[in-house]
Amino acid sequence: MKEVYLDNSATTKCLPEVAALMTHIMCEDYGNPSSMHKKGIESEKYVRYARETIAKCMKVQEKEILFTSGGTESNNIALIGGAYANHRAGRHIITTRIEHPAVAQPCAYLEEQGFDVTYLPVDANGVIRLSDLERAMTRNTILVSIMHTNNEIGSTQPIAEAGALIKRMNPHTLFHVDAIQGFGKFRIYPKRMNIDLLSVSSHKIHGPKGVGFLYINEKAKVRPIIFGGGQQKGMRSGTENVPGIAGMAKAVEMVYEDFEAKIDYLYNIRERFVAGVSGIEGIKINGPFGSEGAPHIVSVSIQGVRSEVMLHALEDKGVYVSAGSACSSNRPSTSATLKSIGIEKQYLDSTIRFSFSFFTTEEDIDYTISCMKELIPTLRRYTRH
Repeated sequence: MKEVYLDNSATTKCLPEVAALMTHIMCEDYGNPSSMHKKGIESEKYVRYARETIAKCMKVQEKEILFTSGGTESNNIALIGGAYANHRAGRHIITTRIEHPAVAQPCAYLEEQGFDVTYLPVDANGVIRLSDLERAMTRNTILVSIMHTNNEIGSTQPIAEAGALIKRMNPHTLFHVDAIQGFGKFRIYPKRMNIDLLSVSSHKIHGPKGVGFLYINEKAKVRPIIFGGGQQKGMRSGTENVPGIAGMAKAVEMVYEDFEAKIDYLYNIRERFVAGVSGIEGIKINGPFGSEGAPHIVSVSIQGVRSEVMLHALEDKGVYVSAGSACSSNRPSTSATLKSIGIEKQYLDSTIRFSFSFFTTEEDIDYTISCMKELIPTLRRYTRH
């Protein structure tokens, strides 16, 4: 049976070159980077290479890159560490209604600790209005957190415009961007976009799981939330995951090679899929169309077929998709993103996310569309009314 993996927003296939590098480090250059002997020095070189590679990609300084265990930790350090480091200047935080739980939950925690959080609404395409952001800003606003690319519907936010607005209104307000879905799909330059804190996860860009990074502007005040041996200048204690860090850097290096051609390919794949499924009766595409959104995500609502039923029917055909955010899909609940864009009630539990990668082929897309055309009429007949 053919196997088609269309759940790349949940995780991506590791690049062979990344896996080979990591295997070599784990089996040969396995020293602790804090050790002063040869093995330690060899290991530390990989960490330095990773910093150089990532910093160069974003045109920032090497010392501004903090390695973490992934996107969730990066977001938690940015939000909780940023809020506590700056609480004397104010206790107001701004975010959006469509953030990933790795941002939404830390914000909820900070509310419990006495911070005031404003949640910005979005339009039907899942995009904030800059006028709402401007109205929400106060002299007590210490932190604004806006995701770059939504993980469910692929909407992208006006990050550069938001950054300029925030700094114009209050130069001391920290601007955090969750770029976990956007990094590797867009060129992101924090200095130009007035971003102070930027979260990235390796396994979304064909790197290993369990590793990520947080860009921290050298002028930004952030308090550590993990304490121990004082690694990474005390900002994130714990022995560095050298194979993961090096593997992530290799993935960054490779993903941004021939970047424009890769992204054009993704947009073509996406449009081929949209054109194919749009011809199926009772199908609704959620979020932005064409080149306005992310090149790798399509949210599809299927009238009369529940998400989980469609997901498993496609799985039986060898097609792997998601019913929403993978981080919470094992605990079914109504999507805050879908509710925020005003999707009709009948579609709330009938939505599937398809997400593509550079490994996705036109044959994969055509096979998936043919499976959907075959399955949907049958599944509708068995739907309880």
